[in-house]
Amino acid sequence: MAEIAIDPNREQKARELAKKVRLLFVLESLLGLTFLLILLLSGLSEALRDALDVPFLAKVVLFFIIFMSSYTLISLPLTVYGDFILPKRFGLLTQNWKSWTGDRIKEFALGFLLSTAFIVAIYYFLESFSQIWWLLAFAMVTTFTIILSGLAPIIILPLFFKLERVKDTELRNRLIALSQRCHAGIQDIFQINLSSKTVAGNAVVMGWGRTRRIALGDTLLEQYSPEEIEVVIAHELGHHRHRDIARAIIIQSLLMLFIFYIVHLIVTWAIPLLNLESISDVAAMPLLVLSSGIITFIFSLPLKAYTRHIEQAADRYALAVTQSPNAYVSMLTKLTDQNLVESHPSKLVEYLFYDHPPYYKRVALASSYIQKEAI
Repeated sequence: MAEIAIDPNREQKARELAKKVRLLFVLESLLGLTFLLILLLSGLSEALRDALDVPFLAKVVLFFIIFMSSYTLISLPLTVYGDFILPKRFGLLTQNWKSWTGDRIKEFALGFLLSTAFIVAIYYFLESFSQIWWLLAFAMVTTFTIILSGLAPIIILPLFFKLERVKDTELRNRLIALSQRCHAGIQDIFQINLSSKTVAGNAVVMGWGRTRRIALGDTLLEQYSPEEIEVVIAHELGHHRHRDIARAIIIQSLLMLFIFYIVHLIVTWAIPLLNLESISDVAAMPLLVLSSGIITFIFSLPLKAYTRHIEQAADRYALAVTQSPNAYVSMLTKLTDQNLVESHPSKLVEYLFYDHPPYYKRVALASSYIQKEAI
């Protein structure tokens, strides 16, 4: 295999960026924890509940709006630094302030609508079915997740990016032939104008049935060879071939069921200790968010380990179906440099933050594949 090396200057920048991102994660976590504990322990949450003299579900909506808006404003400096200043400083972001702000407003509006509907449903379950609310919440979230995974490519993605069919006929035919070999049932191949927002490269196979499509960032199309793009898509098709999306939904749903039940036990136990009225007391909303956040983070660690496992399996599939280990390594090297990703993180960092195997392990996989084929 030809020797292809990471750019040492890009690697240094990647290390610096990763340290800042991890520090930012800690600061955001501490800020969120402090905000929720202050609301719960200072009496502010109860005072806000008592000030809202409206019917129950209207009280839930108003409490949530004030709760969500307050934290959004408090965390805004960290959000601006982490999502705009930092990537801009490291040359990853191409958006100007106006464009970036417009996207954040759309994200906030979409998140606000979905999360408000979600919290209203949760509190309806808490009020009407206090012993099995966690089971009903699980069923609702799982159903929504399945529906959204099919609709996202045609409803949500176009809100932020322009999609158009890939015009390179030769590349289209190559990727369609690849998808046919992989029995993927791809409906079309699209180009996303990622360069309007970032220099980072990305590609994805998304959707269900008639909404399943390949989406390539123009940042890949402009800088990668057809062989390298084919390896990227083969990796994504590997997830389809292994039914990873369906398995992920099942695993995450079962995990969500367990998390909801643990949250139910924690909130039921904590309600009398905090002198709250009942499990459906809107003043307990910070407690719901706090307990679910902590439990979700704990379970995210083994979930990341599982995700690294299926990503490695998709890498093996890509190598087997394309028979292009050199293109695979050159693609990984370009992508690692382009996206400013650490190539050799510590084992602790990998365990805590990585949902893909790090670069050096993926290159080692390609090397072992070549040796195996040579035997």
